[in-house]
Amino acid sequence: MTLQRIPEPELMEDEAQGTAYAEADFSGPNSQFLCLFAEFFPGFAGRGRVLDLGCGPADILIHFATCHPQTRCLGIDGAEAMLAPGREVLALERLAPRVKLCCRRLPLAATEFGHFDVLLSNSLLHHLHDPHVLWQTVRDVAAPGCRLLVMDLLRPPSREAARRVVEDYAGDEPDILKTDFYNSLLAAFRVDEVRSQLRRAGLALDCRQVSDRHLAVWGRVGP
Repeated sequence: MTLQRIPEPELMEDEAQGTAYAEADFSGPNSQFLCLFAEFFPGFAGRGRVLDLGCGPADILIHFATCHPQTRCLGIDGAEAMLAPGREVLALERLAPRVKLCCRRLPLAATEFGHFDVLLSNSLLHHLHDPHVLWQTVRDVAAPGCRLLVMDLLRPPSREAARRVVEDYAGDEPDILKTDFYNSLLAAFRVDEVRSQLRRAGLALDCRQVSDRHLAVWGRVGP
């Protein structure tokens, strides 16, 4: 029997969660995300406005901004506890004038934030009780031809498979991270479910599995 999705809390508002995520080593999936962007958009000129949805401690956004110094970047997360470690790094790296972090929940509107040339999102989708708010935001804030990359967890076929993934990739992590990871796997979507979401939103984007525990959505938004 196929494992049905079990939603988890949308926000990580516990300060201990924010600290644990900031101290954890997510270099593997974060590097994969940046490599996928380079693979999918080899002609990216490294300029324009960039929005990271559900940025957490902003590791990916900070690396992206560092690699592309002509971009102006905004990171959005619904939990201040997740943003706080990222604000400290921005101050240390002196990126704050060009990279800003903002505590907001989806959906977002272009009337408040304007339009963006690049949209990024890593590990946000599985947190959302209604995934349509992500795709609605994409439609509202994407500039014509906007490059988009969303990467997220992929729901395993069973609880036992989810436990194996946790032990394989987070066996040595603190219990708070292992529990969150397990719950996130149960809350994640399958590729076919995400493709259905995209059709409903009218977004002509690609979606496929990119690792044993991740899927990715990418493409150009708008004309």
